[in-house]
Amino acid sequence: MTPPLQLSGRSLALEDVEAVAAGTLRDVVLSVASRNEVEASRAVVDAAIDEGRTVYGVNTGFGALSDVVIAPEDIAALQVNLLRSHAAGVGVPLEAGATRAILLLRANTLAVGVSGVRPALIDALLDLVRHDILPRIPRYGSVGASGDLAPLAHAALPLIGEGPVRAGDGWEPAAAALARAGLRPIALAAKEGLALINGTQVHTAIGALALLAAERAVDACDVTGALSLDGLRGTPDAFDEAIQDVRPHPGQRRSAARLRGLLAGSEIRESHRSGDPRVQDAYSLRCMPQVHGASRQLLGYVRDVLTVEINSATDNPLVFAGTGRVLSGGNFHGQIVAQALDLVPIACADLAAIAERRIARLVDPAMSGLPAFLTDSPGLRSGLMMVQIGAASLVAEVRRLAVPASVDTIPTDNNKEDHVSMGVGAALKAERAVELLEAVLGMELLTACQALDFLAPLRTGAVAERARAALRAEVPRLAEDRILAPDIEAAAALVRDGTLAGIARAVGL
Repeated sequence: MTPPLQLSGRSLALEDVEAVAAGTLRDVVLSVASRNEVEASRAVVDAAIDEGRTVYGVNTGFGALSDVVIAPEDIAALQVNLLRSHAAGVGVPLEAGATRAILLLRANTLAVGVSGVRPALIDALLDLVRHDILPRIPRYGSVGASGDLAPLAHAALPLIGEGPVRAGDGWEPAAAALARAGLRPIALAAKEGLALINGTQVHTAIGALALLAAERAVDACDVTGALSLDGLRGTPDAFDEAIQDVRPHPGQRRSAARLRGLLAGSEIRESHRSGDPRVQDAYSLRCMPQVHGASRQLLGYVRDVLTVEINSATDNPLVFAGTGRVLSGGNFHGQIVAQALDLVPIACADLAAIAERRIARLVDPAMSGLPAFLTDSPGLRSGLMMVQIGAASLVAEVRRLAVPASVDTIPTDNNKEDHVSMGVGAALKAERAVELLEAVLGMELLTACQALDFLAPLRTGAVAERARAALRAEVPRLAEDRILAPDIEAAAALVRDGTLAGIARAVGL
């Protein structure tokens, strides 16, 4: 039996987040060491209450109302009121995967042990994950600075038995779902409502899932690019290791090595090695290591930021048991995450643009030497004409998404929160950009494999042939015109599910 995932607030991996989001990992528990740290932090809060000290978020109002002192008998109501009043999101709800990831990350940030909550609160969050009780979280309404207040409030409502949760294709009251799972609503203690909604977990969760999908896409781009190169009877000489050694960016080196490995043993290459009048290929072919590699390195930076963020304490104030201090700060501000996530659409835009240029070359007989639009009877049939047009449309959309959200600060909360990150906006852009890139790469896969079919019986490299076989297992060669939308979706699915990334990664490096 696989042991449960132990939350410590310090060792969660992005891949763990994706596993929980996918619903394949639900057995998550608070580690013993972290439980002890959480209890020690909580003791500091209890002592402050017993001593009658005024502490922000414990016995004061919030934000611009922080100078309002709350009577002891109203402290519990303060926390419930906070969740109810801040659950003010709008728009369609986040998908189940993102919602699971948000609950996990919220539990993990509290597990750091400086939030002043009880271990029981973290256990209750993990009970929602374990029983797949998923709150309805509207996707709009956060500015990502005093935390993702509105969406996190929606995420926390089921803990107190309020708000709707998923029930099949619909929704049901949280109280009913808790009862069916044998769970009871939790009574919030001082500071716990604030600890549940202060933080970056919504845009970090969405961004983490988008990043992992983008990493699969950049690997898939090496595969589709390799197939296109052979479909266009280009030369892999530009991928020679000697060229990369004198400009040794790690992302460039990795793409070049993978392209070499994918195309190794290509019969198509050997068929035109001599007598080819072309000295060098167009940039969309020749510069694949430089362009694909640049996006890969950009995503590497995003991974570094998110890995730190998912293992950080991001609420306010923070409660340090070792010194007994309760400190107000700004770890809830999502600027570094928002800026990093703004890079994801930029990386996607470059990859989509270069892939579309390869598609355009493949369907143009003047550039490919193959029939127009890769059909046997151009004119009578349109072949893959609309694939290139569709790809151009998607590239334009990704470019629009590449406009940064993180610079678009708008003061809120009576100017108490006078600089904000717009982190959720950045995360949602990243998520959409990756989805569009996956579709463009699916289009390139369709087009490149159709071109290779015209070059049969010659075959591309042995590893690249695995990608062609994967497509042809789902989509037959286009002989007669047919509805192409299902073909595009099937090809994009091979990008999305990691099939192409797995083929690229099998090459090594």
